[in-house]
Amino acid sequence: MGGSIARGLAKGSIIPASDIIVSNPSQGKLDELKVEFPALQITHDNQEAIIGAEFIILAVKPWLIKSVLRELKLKSKQIIISVAAGINFEELAHYVPEPEMTMFRIIPNTAISEMESMTLIASRNATKEQEQLMLDIFNQIGLAMLIPEEKFAACTSMASCGIAYVLKYIQAAMQAGIEMGVYPKDAMRMVAQSVKGAAELILNNDTHPSVEIDKVCTPGGITIKGINELEHDGYSSAIINAIKASKQ
Repeated sequence: MGGSIARGLAKGSIIPASDIIVSNPSQGKLDELKVEFPALQITHDNQEAIIGAEFIILAVKPWLIKSVLRELKLKSKQIIISVAAGINFEELAHYVPEPEMTMFRIIPNTAISEMESMTLIASRNATKEQEQLMLDIFNQIGLAMLIPEEKFAACTSMASCGIAYVLKYIQAAMQAGIEMGVYPKDAMRMVAQSVKGAAELILNNDTHPSVEIDKVCTPGGITIKGINELEHDGYSSAIINAIKASKQ
């Protein structure tokens, strides 16, 4: 995820690639980034990476947050941005020298590498200007939303885990197409474009899924037969249960 965030930021226009420093123990991953973005700076030293940094993005596993933060010599004016799921602000505050430091929690999804992430943002001790800057930065690489921290778990299950459920639909629809004689690659592109089109209808218009479904479901037609079959098989319940299970 750290590499995807770095790529997304480097492709944007708010932060020049030359202002981005990436620290990683893996030389191979650093070399890959450097090939793609020669202006980007790389290092194995976390402390070296944060010297003079305004924003520090911690894209590490939750169980590494404590050890990584405790090793850094942070300045009170630096802004911490944590990508670690499940580590709340109260816990983060115990690992920094100034508990009242400005902090953000962000949860992108894997589409950030395609500049199409749904990124969730929560803030602590941030000004309205700082919050807007975070929104501006991450809106460049998809869509960003500022939400209360207490909603993070629920929204993560929809936006971050949820991308896997959408991909599962694409996979299942592909399998149906293959069974009916469509070549796998053709089926994948057809279904993926249909999903993309459905998303654009919702994002670009003042509408609702039910309204758009009704437009496709001609009385006595083939689409409503399929919709009813989905409901008979518990389609909506399965999605609801999967998202609720992800929140636990």
